Amino acid sequence: MTTPSTSLPGGAWTFGDSIVTRFGYGAMQLAGPWVMGPPADRDGALVVLREAVSLGVTHIDTSDAYGPRMTNELIREALYPYPQSLFIATKVGATRDAQGGWPTARRPEDLRKQVHENLDSLGVESLDLVNMRMGDAQGLQPGSIAEAFETLADLQREGLIRHLGVSNVTAEQVAEAREIAPIVCVQNMYNLAHRHDDDLVDQLAADNIAYVPFFPLGGFTPLQSETLSQVASRLEASPMSVALAWLLRRSPNILLIPGTSSTVHLRENIAGAGLSLSEEDVAELDSIGR
Repeated sequence: MTTPSTSLPGGAWTFGDSIVTRFGYGAMQLAGPWVMGPPADRDGALVVLREAVSLGVTHIDTSDAYGPRMTNELIREALYPYPQSLFIATKVGATRDAQGGWPTARRPEDLRKQVHENLDSLGVESLDLVNMRMGDAQGLQPGSIAEAFETLADLQREGLIRHLGVSNVTAEQVAEAREIAPIVCVQNMYNLAHRHDDDLVDQLAADNIAYVPFFPLGGFTPLQSETLSQVASRLEASPMSVALAWLLRRSPNILLIPGTSSTVHLRENIAGAGLSLSEEDVAELDSIGR
């Protein structure tokens, strides 16, 4: 595959034989309100996707549950035939109901159906990466991942999936999944204020497994927000920019997938993630999660 643009912050990461930008793009926000239905500006959504790729992004995160099907269809309309360098990650394990809820769907037949739906909506014969999503809308939930992950491992052996990952998982579930089949990434909630996965991030880095945080600026207390805002003000940057820059600096295996439906915000996110943080900045930011 083509080497990603070096102009993007963070450089590159390797998923097997695929080299991707550490700064990626999350497509979830391209769907309508509450991640249901079409976007208010379909043409604008297509422009954002094309702009991301034109700026050098080679890692896009999506799911057929977004919309549902909506973000995958937008990705296909905007970018198909896909550039050889483009790596599309998706996830399974939940569907959508008429009220916009996210009911779990992890039986073997459910997962096979979701994988085939992702293949169809993206228009590909094999999915680059499928994350097995555990837990629920409230967060992590203990329990075995074995049956669900074994189904994905079977689909990988059938050639329908290239790489496997896990999402919204406990450290124990990560370990259980790795006993079944190799994984290339873990996708969990993690940011300056929520550092519960610190040990897991370091463990995965030592094993050359990517960590992909979602909600990079979610769940801050007013005091924590004030600290972040003070650092951002000193750097003449937005809090989101500082939070993204801190994540890239936190560990070399952290990959970013911030989402936006605006080309302006997309460019701001990319520029912001490239901020240079001093040791003083980092020390002050690290205090947020303690």
